[in-house]
Formats: sequence, structure tokens, C-alpha cells
Amino acid sequence: MAFPSPNPHFTPTHFLYLLLLLLLLPSSLSVNITTLLSPFPDLSDFTSLLSSSLSSDLSLRSSLTLLAVPNSFLTSTSTSDLTRHLSPSSRADVLRYHVLLEYLSLSDLARIPPSGKLVTTLYQTTGRATNDFGNVNLTRDPATGIVSVRSPAPFSPSNATVLGLIKTLPYNVSIFSVNSLLVPYGFDLMASETRPPLGLNITKALIDGHNFNVAASMLAASGVIEEFEADEGGAGITLFVPTDTAFSDLPANVRLQSLAADKKSVVLKFHVLHSYYPLGSLESIVNPVQPTLATEQVGAGSYTLNISRNNGSVSINTGIVQAKVTQTVFDQKPVAIFGVSKVLLPKEIFGSSPEVTPKPGPPISEPPESAPSPDSSMSGQELSLPPGFKEIKSEAAGITALWRLGVASCCIGLYLMV
Repeated sequence: MAFPSPNPHFTPTHFLYLLLLLLLLPSSLSVNITTLLSPFPDLSDFTSLLSSSLSSDLSLRSSLTLLAVPNSFLTSTSTSDLTRHLSPSSRADVLRYHVLLEYLSLSDLARIPPSGKLVTTLYQTTGRATNDFGNVNLTRDPATGIVSVRSPAPFSPSNATVLGLIKTLPYNVSIFSVNSLLVPYGFDLMASETRPPLGLNITKALIDGHNFNVAASMLAASGVIEEFEADEGGAGITLFVPTDTAFSDLPANVRLQSLAADKKSVVLKFHVLHSYYPLGSLESIVNPVQPTLATEQVGAGSYTLNISRNNGSVSINTGIVQAKVTQTVFDQKPVAIFGVSKVLLPKEIFGSSPEVTPKPGPPISEPPESAPSPDSSMSGQELSLPPGFKEIKSEAAGITALWRLGVASCCIGLYLMV
């Protein structure tokens, strides 16, 4: 004799729907970012800033990518600037700029197209960002695999390089380390309300330097000098100005004066960084590959300068020319002007002509082998990590599997009971 079901409305189809819903629950649960970061002492300073400014914001998010700055790159100066020069709300916005509202794995970074990928940040959602400048633009160098993070704003000096993966909870949270604090467009950590605008006459400063007459004449004739002086009011500028001797030593096949006006303008902008760097900052620069004003005009990844300290002086390598900073012409925030020993010729215009081949630099050491990635689909394209910085394998896969097994068992038991 068949017994009627005590709950005729609970069918196997309902059971499957319930099981599916419960199995998907972990994806919608919020996570405690500070708890995830707590096992990593090298991220303690950044974790402390997050917990004091963004705890409530992060607790509401379940799918994100965090760009964390290790203690070794989050200098005491930048930490002090965050706490002293910015209001609590502005400080929180800087940290929100490190929270990407999209889960990104290592394989996702490896698939970034050459044109880059625009990703929304938590800061962009506040409505306080100018246009879409609260987003970040991720770019990947196909030759090296290096992923860079910068503002989409055309004149933003803030940029960072992804060092490696710290932790991942698949499809929910990824935490990557980056080598610099990211500052949103329009923020100045060193801003002083009492600082008057400088309004420096760059041409006059070069003429007063007595050894930069050719450069002063070219800048004035090209019209770019007005653009440089207009940029003084933002993040500041740093100019590398060749001496008169540097121009006279140019190879015979390099004729700057015969270049088209637009190319000549690009060459001059190639000598300018859109950020203020005093000499001490250049000597200890964290990210040696620096975009120039020419980069901002032409496109990301091009017209960059490689700045490093070599034998006690600052060296600047364009790819075909290696020059040295020979003197400080002017240095008062927000403008720094340095004399350099050679004209900085971009390889994008002058190619790799033998007459301008740079002196061989020191050999580049191979990066240490990183630990296997939680994302096995990279096929050898993992990001390299700095010495002493280990990639932590994900623990979430096992936890998620146990959760789902437990939920499935409970649901089966419930079904048998009814």
C-alpha cells in the first residue's frame, strides 16, 4: 500500500532548486579583508590603514580585487602624508582607489589586451571622482608580462606595477601586491593650503643656468613651454634639459631641427615627467620605468624613460641613449629642472641607429622563481615576484569543497526526512 507524501508540494525539482541555491550561497557571502590580510606581516601597515578607514565599505563587498602595498613600498613618508595632509574622508578615498570592483585572477591579468582594461574602483562609485578618473587602467607588456596600474587621466603621475598574487578566494576575492601607493587624479598628498603658486618662467631659469641656451631656444620656439608651465599647478613637473654641449655632440644623422613640428614637440615632451621629483626622489625611485608627457600624448607603454642610480649618479636610459644628470638647475616644489649629459632620443622616432647606441648597462639578473600559482591556466606566464615575497596558494578551494559537501549532505537528509 502506498503512503501519501507528507508534503506533496515538495518535489525533486524543488529539492534541486534548493540545493543549487545553497551551493551558490558562499559566493554571495561578504568577506573580512583585514582578516585575510592579517597572516601577512609585510602588509601590516596597509592593513592598518584599511581597517581604520574602510572596514564598513569592504564588509558589504563579496567580489573584488584588492591592490595592497607592502610595508617596504609603503614608505613612512607616504603613510605620514595620508594621515597628516588628508582629511579622514579623503584618506578613505585614496584607499578606495585600491579596491577594484571585479574579481581578477592571474589568468585574467595575462589576458589583458594591448589596449588595456578599464576597471571600476570603489572610489569611482562615490561620485567624487572627476569623470571616469576614479577608475584604473590595467595594461600588460606582452614582452615582459609586467602588469601596470594607472589612472585613465591623461596627466596623472600615479602608477604602480603588480608584483604578484598574495591570496585568492576563487570568484570572490583576489589580493595582489603592488609596488606603489596609487593616488587618484586630483589628489596631492603633499598639498599645503599655504603654498602659493610658483609661476616659474622656465625659459628664464634655463638662460640663467648659462649652459642651456639651445634647449631654451627650442622650447620657446616649439610652443610647448606654455604647456609645461601650465602643468606646474597640478602634480608638478620634472624636466631633464640637455646642455649645449649635449646638442653639439649629437650624431650627424640626428637632425632635430629638420623634424616635423609634431615630432619635435614629442621629443621635447619626452624630456619631461608629469610629477615633481627632487634629486633625492630620483636617486631612490621605486618604479624605474617612468612615463613622460610624450607617453600621455601618444599612448601608454611608449616614450618611457628608465631612471636608475648608477655609480653614485642618476642615469636615464631611453633604449638608445644613456645620459646622466649633471646638475640641478632649479628645484622648488612643484618644479625640478636637471641638466643632463645627452639629448634624450626616443627609440620610437630614432630607432636603433648605431651612432646613438647606448653604452652597455649592467647585466639584468634573472628574477627568482616564484611559487606555483593557484591559477594553473597561466601556462608559464606567472608574474614574477620580488625576492622574499612568496606567492601564497589559495586555501579557499578546499574550504569551498567542504562547505558544498556539507550543504549537499544536509539537503539530502532533509529530503529523506520529508
